[in-house]
Formats: sequence, structure tokens, C-alpha cells
Amino acid sequence: MKLVLASHNAGKLAELQALFAPLGVEMVLQASLGIPAADEPYRTFIENALAKARHASLHSGLPAVADDAGLCVEAFGGLPGVDTAFYATRFGYTKGDDNNVRALLEQMEDVNDRRAALVSTLVALRSPDDPEPLVATGRAPGLITRERLGHNGFGFDPVMYLPEFGQTFAQLPAEMKNAHSHRGRAAQQMLDLMRARWFSSPGADSP
Repeated sequence: MKLVLASHNAGKLAELQALFAPLGVEMVLQASLGIPAADEPYRTFIENALAKARHASLHSGLPAVADDAGLCVEAFGGLPGVDTAFYATRFGYTKGDDNNVRALLEQMEDVNDRRAALVSTLVALRSPDDPEPLVATGRAPGLITRERLGHNGFGFDPVMYLPEFGQTFAQLPAEMKNAHSHRGRAAQQMLDLMRARWFSSPGADSP
């Protein structure tokens, strides 16, 4: 099965393709099919993920997977949340991962409560009109460091410290990060849902 990923982010494609490998599916970026980004006017991850999945499926004619993810900082009341991708622009920087990290460290310079969580909501649709989308959510709680640590991953990985491992996501090997990241946890849930709902053999559970 070929799935279109409702994203223009090559890093996200590589991560999700690896996570979905057990299903034997091929995942392609909507950007490679000439599909523009969907509008994301909503204030929750699930609403934006649904909008992106429907948009990608409608324009590609393929089943679609969309991920809406963000950083939720406790001291900021859960923000930036759905605005994570544009976080840096609020402080005069251009959009981008590096500037997002720079802005976050600056804004938290005098903040002692470093608790935060990376959250990912995955939605999968068989068609744009699928009345029964598959939904999975993963959450990876941790602490925001005071400086960048590690060179792997992308996004906020260099400043998201995981007490259980004593390292940031950017310091972990890719396999370990994929297993324990917000997106990795959501993907494992989604794999189980897809196996049960999309790939199960007809009548397999009949007596």
C-alpha cells in the first residue's frame, strides 16, 4: 500500500517511514506530488491533523497519514502547542527549527519550571470522506535544557531532556529515539490500529 504523508518535512518522512516499515507500506511526501500545504486554522492537534489528512488524500487519491505535533511547555500554559512551527516568528526570527530552539531558550532563560512535553497526534484516512479515521496520540514528557545537547534528530530534540535516559532526544541513537519519542509512541499505536482495521484478514476472528 502507498500512503501519502501530509507534510513537506523530509525529516518527518524518514522518521515515519522507518516506524511504519513493519507494515510494508510506502510513504511519499505530499510535496513530491505537487500538493500544497493545507490550512491549519484549528487550536487542537487532532483537528489540524484531520484537516491535513483529508487535504492530502483529496489531492492525491491515496490513503493519507497526517501528523500534527508540537511542544507544550508547562510554564507557558501548554503553549506553543499547535503554533510550535511558527514559534520563532513571534520573537522576530524567521521560521525554522534552529530559530525555534533559540527563541525557546531565550524565553525560558529565567524560568525555573522546565517541564514540557512533545505531543504528536497521527490521523490515517482511507479516503477524504472516510467516516472512521484512525487516531493515535503519543506524548513524551521531559525537561527543557538550558543549552543544546546532541546532534541527532530535528526540531526541539536538542533541548528536550528525558530524565529516564539522562539524555536529550538529540543524544539518543535513532532507534531508541523512534521507540520513545512522541511520534514513535503515536506511530506504535497507529500500527496496531492499522493492523486491526486495515490489514486484518476477512473472517479471521470467525469461529
